[in-house]
Amino acid sequence: MTRIELAKKGIITDEMKAVAQAEGISPEKLASDIAQGLTVITRNNLHDIAPLGIGRGLKTKINANIGTSKDRVSYDEEIRKLEVLVKYGADAVMDLSTGGDIKGLRNTLIKKSPIAVGTVPIYEAVVRTTERHGHIAKMTPDDLFDIIEEHAKDGVDFITVHCGVTQKAIERLRHDRRILDVVSRGGAFLLEWMIYNNKENPLYDQYDRLLELAKKYDLTLSLGDGFRPGCLVDATDRSQIEELVTLGELRDIAISEGVQTIIEGPGHVPLNQVELNIKIQKEICKGAPFYVLGPLVTDIAMGYDHIAAAIGGAIAGAAGADFLCYVTPAEHIRLPNIEDVKEGVIASKIAAHAADIAKGIPDAIEKDRKMAQYRKNLDWEGQASLSFNPEKVKEWRSQIPPTLNEVCSMCGEFCAIKTVERALQKKS
Repeated sequence: MTRIELAKKGIITDEMKAVAQAEGISPEKLASDIAQGLTVITRNNLHDIAPLGIGRGLKTKINANIGTSKDRVSYDEEIRKLEVLVKYGADAVMDLSTGGDIKGLRNTLIKKSPIAVGTVPIYEAVVRTTERHGHIAKMTPDDLFDIIEEHAKDGVDFITVHCGVTQKAIERLRHDRRILDVVSRGGAFLLEWMIYNNKENPLYDQYDRLLELAKKYDLTLSLGDGFRPGCLVDATDRSQIEELVTLGELRDIAISEGVQTIIEGPGHVPLNQVELNIKIQKEICKGAPFYVLGPLVTDIAMGYDHIAAAIGGAIAGAAGADFLCYVTPAEHIRLPNIEDVKEGVIASKIAAHAADIAKGIPDAIEKDRKMAQYRKNLDWEGQASLSFNPEKVKEWRSQIPPTLNEVCSMCGEFCAIKTVERALQKKS
């Protein structure tokens, strides 16, 4: 039986108990939320990792994307990226490789990753098709489904599938006045295939086949947003919302069949529309876990898109988003390097933590209370230990060492904490 089927029968598994303990909730509540499709546990039984819970009442999780392209194929670099993103607190990693030995790298990542691994199977299906036949139009539905099953057999924990890219949605897109029509790579691949072949999206047309595969391997489906806005002007338009309605319908079918689903959300959204987008998704998709790319709250932060995404991610998380996909400083510019991955993860972790404070997650609130006490005590080791990058805190502190060890070199002898403490002691 799948996790949903077990939960519906009231069977509490060891996996559910582990997630419940990690999240500080009761196993019964977790099982109830899984049964209703409000929470998922993403772990392939072939992947020996701690199960990851994503959904209602749980800590906000973050994902980091890595992977090769035809312009840059370095397996050692991708493994190093994995090590860095794990070190700085990513909860999941997605392999978006399109260059080199994609299967070989995926299997290495799964073997070495202590966290959940996700993929987008359409990428590899397109790469294989173009290598063999020269054009994406030659891909068959069987080619795509064979790749999906291959990923599941390899031990992938969750996959992104753009089931909402339909012929009806493409017609709507033709009439919308978008500046950036489709920026989702998977969505663009499927759109091109559908137009060349004048056929429906096989992930939508043969959705029952997809569910059968997912159920066989208890694979979590992340229903991708092929029509997510790629700029602020296109945000929250009809193409985006209509696809969301389709994803909501597909989510209901999946839950009834015992298949776990996540709903993917927008990329570029104005600050004043972020909360609105989360509420719309939660309403249309009946509280399903929501996975957002950022969202980025401005289009002109090139080189600093991780900051734009962290701003949007904090607001999205506070409003109810469950899973944040990081954005690196290299977004819109180039393939991210190791330092980009590090900065992207830290920025996203800050956003997730800020969201968890707003959500009232006890662990998050307690960490900030401890930090305040460490600062009160001028405990620099304690402060560094709670920071998102302890090495950076210690390095920067050593660059301009203070005359008095217990303070920092900005205020020195005029440290406000010491001044007030001295004054209050004298008055008493």
